[in-house]
Amino acid sequence: MTEFEEGVLAIVGELQPGQVVSYGWVAREAGKPRAARAVGNILGELSDDDRPWWRVVQANGEIVSPRRSDQRALLLAEGVVLAGRRVIEPPVQRP
Repeated sequence: MTEFEEGVLAIVGELQPGQVVSYGWVAREAGKPRAARAVGNILGELSDDDRPWWRVVQANGEIVSPRRSDQRALLLAEGVVLAGRRVIEPPVQRP
């Protein structure tokens, strides 16, 4: 596993319930601000829910995960307000 991958997983693992961030924000925090797509790939390969992957969305708040319905349900359970597939509240932390 690369240092970047380890950083992404560590950062996502520290996200608190109800906190929503963008792929770009995670990439920047992990040291590669232009690697948002790589963050999505890393999270897409997770085989378990040990890390809160569902708290990471696009910068515009849209849910794009292949597990969209699971992600939506998990966010709603944490009190996140959604309109369709888009996070409304809290504001998404983005780069």
